[in-house]
Amino acid sequence: MKKAFVISTLLVVLTLSLGGSVASKSADQSETYEQLKLFTEVLSIVQNQYVDQVPPKDLIYNAIKGTLRGLDPHSSFLDPDSYKEMQVETSGSFGGLGIEITLRDDVLTVVSPIEGTPAHRAGLQTGDRIVKIDGLVTKDMQLPDAVKRMRGKPGTKVTIAIVREGWTEPKDFDITREQIRVQSVRSADLGGGIAYVKLRQFQEQSPGDMAAALDKASKTGMKALVLDLRNNPGGLLTAAVEVTEEFIDDGKLVVYTEGRVRNQNMRFAAHAKKSYPALPMVVLVNQGSASASEIVAGALQDWGRAIVVGTQTFGKGSVQTIIPLSDGSGLRLTTAKYFTPKGRSIHGKGITPDIVVEIPKDTTAAKDRPQPSLDPMEELKKDIQVQRALDVIKTMRIIEQQRPGQNPQAQVRPQ
Repeated sequence: MKKAFVISTLLVVLTLSLGGSVASKSADQSETYEQLKLFTEVLSIVQNQYVDQVPPKDLIYNAIKGTLRGLDPHSSFLDPDSYKEMQVETSGSFGGLGIEITLRDDVLTVVSPIEGTPAHRAGLQTGDRIVKIDGLVTKDMQLPDAVKRMRGKPGTKVTIAIVREGWTEPKDFDITREQIRVQSVRSADLGGGIAYVKLRQFQEQSPGDMAAALDKASKTGMKALVLDLRNNPGGLLTAAVEVTEEFIDDGKLVVYTEGRVRNQNMRFAAHAKKSYPALPMVVLVNQGSASASEIVAGALQDWGRAIVVGTQTFGKGSVQTIIPLSDGSGLRLTTAKYFTPKGRSIHGKGITPDIVVEIPKDTTAAKDRPQPSLDPMEELKKDIQVQRALDVIKTMRIIEQQRPGQNPQAQVRPQ
């Protein structure tokens, strides 16, 4: 059976094939079968005595949803329509709001709005809690159901009610859906040989776009790099590995996974064709950096390849396996956790930056309302985390000049 890893809360990886069975043997199969008798007994009673006639398919689907809801926030059942809809997300183009969500403490929570999308322009923020969608209370709503309600034809509107820390009551956001086409990579020249590359998501084309941006910067004299993973909610595991291997030596471990079933224990190492293993670099992260972003930041941090600057990341480190079912539906099941090369589990904790740089609260408050767009370079000049990254790179250069032949990043890493 073909399965695939997912390392973001909603973006599904369909590129990794795993062998073997996903179901482990029960310690006591007879007990399981005994409980199944109870299930079929209840099902029969509902079919025969419930006040309204309910199609058997609906009863079974609801039973499956209830089973998975009791496991963890990330396991869920995908009906055929949801399963098909899920597959469009890795292409980087879909109709909706441009928002990444998860379940945190059983509440729909914003991981990150995607830059340049309706959700981003409306002022949604990481950590916002979605309590209603078009007037429907989201309590007990599963992720696929929430996604389906927020997706829709471009030009149509959806109203979501948001609760935010510091607010006394929910606030409604009326957002018009658009065709979301996420440009995964944006680059700029910060001057002095320092290149800036922002990764918005980890999509199928991200490694190629990243390689092209680095190649272009290299030809114009790149001597250092600021890699911006802020508000990057994640994406494809394979893309995260391919991006990381641009910066670490061939054969070095990027990430590994561990689960109950043997075939969920996997290791992903760098197999770089062309890389920049000695390029001085800083990685920017924040609370909106999740999943694949945390894999990249964690690997580069563990290998001493980059100084991580910003704020604590989201902390999404569980692995979901997508299992196609016989009727065109799918099962999204948490099967493992991922670990950084040094064995750190990020799940529920996140990546702690080497240098913590908080955004002033008044700057955060200003995001509650739409802001006029600045020239990209002007935005970078006003960005205190980017400016701190430039300071770190200047320090690396000074140390490199004073101690030739040594890795400057190892010298400036805080203790």
